[in-house]
Amino acid sequence: MINTTTTIGVRNILAVYSLASKGEQIEGRDWYIRANRVAASIASEHGISTNKAAAVIAALSPSNRWERNMVDAENLVRAFVIGGRSEAKNVKCATYGKMKDKAIRILEGNISDIETILKGQKITAFYRCIMGATDTVCVDGHAYCIWFGDRMVLADVPNIGKKMYAEITSDYVEAARILTESGNPITCYEVQAVTWVAWRRLHGVTK
Repeated sequence: MINTTTTIGVRNILAVYSLASKGEQIEGRDWYIRANRVAASIASEHGISTNKAAAVIAALSPSNRWERNMVDAENLVRAFVIGGRSEAKNVKCATYGKMKDKAIRILEGNISDIETILKGQKITAFYRCIMGATDTVCVDGHAYCIWFGDRMVLADVPNIGKKMYAEITSDYVEAARILTESGNPITCYEVQAVTWVAWRRLHGVTK
């Protein structure tokens, strides 16, 4: 039961969650598990840690479709293992040059340096979610729209500063708590993924 003190953001998130089909719930709950498997596979194939592989995926994710994101990460890691930075720099990636440089720096550095190199709150959260951090939400433009309660083109989504990011994350955490206490155990990042899958269908979102 949602009490009267629940924020509008939480209610908006739960409203979208309630529209998710059984298949969408399964897909959303499995999304980050599958992403972790991709990272683990890249790591195993090329002799690096799963943390580094996940961080490379996260670094290469901005403006990059997921299908291409996985390919780019695989190609970049392979090139780096073969020929270091000089070889990796020749790999074409469907993201910004500075993001590719972050991915290379991650491969060059230590696991303890990963979040410092990633730096951006969204890509850092994406990395954490792939690694299974249950208190983290990847707040992208779509997650914002779900929380805000209105569909808008991503160009119209406002800049999500630290304060707003924390507020949105808190509301996804609260939505997960409500669902869990109602007999539907779920993490906040699973709520984000399930609602995104449902939102995509509801609004015909293709990327």
